[in-house]
Amino acid sequence: MKRSSESYFNAAEMVWEDLGGGVSRKIMGWDNQIMMVKVKFEKGAVGSPHSHFHTQTTYCAKGKFEFTIGDKKHILKYGDGLYIPPNVVHGAVCLEEGVVVDVFSPVREDFLV
Repeated sequence: MKRSSESYFNAAEMVWEDLGGGVSRKIMGWDNQIMMVKVKFEKGAVGSPHSHFHTQTTYCAKGKFEFTIGDKKHILKYGDGLYIPPNVVHGAVCLEEGVVVDVFSPVREDFLV
């Protein structure tokens, strides 16, 4: 298995991977230590509560989201970011059609299958 992505991505030429429920993604770069993923949400789409051992940071590139991290809710809008520690339950509801950029460390192997 290849252990890193290409060095450059032209997002306009990439196809969105449909995850269902109004959510789709493009994997924008990765190696064993880090992964960047662009995630598009339709209004009302839900990122179901889940946890993983990866450290995650998220940047809001468009729209507005209600994120829950642990037992706290946060509104994330264009230009905002957040940090999610490993193994903490988190999820989101898209309040206005939007796009977030998630960065994971280490790589999300489950996204590559």
